[in-house]
Amino acid sequence: MTGASRLTFRRLATRVALVLLVLIGLLWLGNSSRLVTGLADHQTRLIAHRGVHQIYTGTDRSTTSCQASPIAPSDHGLIENTIPSMRAAFAFGADVVELDVHLTSDNVFAVFHDWTLDCKTDGTGVTHEQSFAELRRLDVGYRYDTGDQSFPLRGTGLGALPSLDAVLAADLPGQYLINFKSRRASDGRALATRIADTPDRARIFGVYGGHPPTQKAQELLPGLRGFDRPSLKACALRYALMGWSGYVPQACRNTLLAVPRDLAPYLWGWPHRLTRRLGAVGSDVILLGPNDGSGFTTGIDSIAAARAVPAHFDGYVWTNRIDIIGPVFRP
Repeated sequence: MTGASRLTFRRLATRVALVLLVLIGLLWLGNSSRLVTGLADHQTRLIAHRGVHQIYTGTDRSTTSCQASPIAPSDHGLIENTIPSMRAAFAFGADVVELDVHLTSDNVFAVFHDWTLDCKTDGTGVTHEQSFAELRRLDVGYRYDTGDQSFPLRGTGLGALPSLDAVLAADLPGQYLINFKSRRASDGRALATRIADTPDRARIFGVYGGHPPTQKAQELLPGLRGFDRPSLKACALRYALMGWSGYVPQACRNTLLAVPRDLAPYLWGWPHRLTRRLGAVGSDVILLGPNDGSGFTTGIDSIAAARAVPAHFDGYVWTNRIDIIGPVFRP
């Protein structure tokens, strides 16, 4: 290579480097939250998963595991998905309570987590195959145990399994995120029929869970937000491709984006530009705990994890321990 050729190559390399630096700078400016103003007006909102409840301490967290034993020793007798547990969650500062529903054989939405009754109650069988009257006779605290066969909640949950109608009638001070525990589109249709054109519609923060019922409920109730695995994947992939430009793809509009804490920093504009972009198109970000490696995610469940949430985070924090996390965000 001649001297003139080397000089030309160096000039070209310098120009390419400058162009790259300018592009990187523009990319940073467009996605950095450091330049976002008005953050003091943001208030982090809280989603209490199943209300205030007993904490499972076992290691088996598969879809078939029974999470009634062992549980941590507790100073309260609250049981997940019951009205007292929801009332306590709102008292601790929850903005939204997540609850689980099954459409029973007599077309009542029963609020209960497990697919079957055998793990936690004194009943047996598939939950949605029972009538609601049969479910109301059960003790939902029957099999909870700290591991010593003392069953401290036995008898306290008798008749405590509520219907969704009863939850909404309780007029508690917040909204509900409804988890469909089935893959039946008819469940979504039944929910849409139940809340359409009623004051209860405003109490439903969103829906999620099985793809068929979630999609059917959203189809029949325009504006109802929700998510399932396909919708989360579609939003995440499209945003990864286009979000750098500030554009929010259609899959991320009027929806809920639930993201694990360990993946959130890789989203364009995390945290404040992201929440503002999605907020401008009718969407909210739900921050989960880190993926635990089993396909499930934890919540923001400790004081240390709560303090690691970005200051003035304008989204929702998902927690299993609203009794611990609530006072951090609502002193």
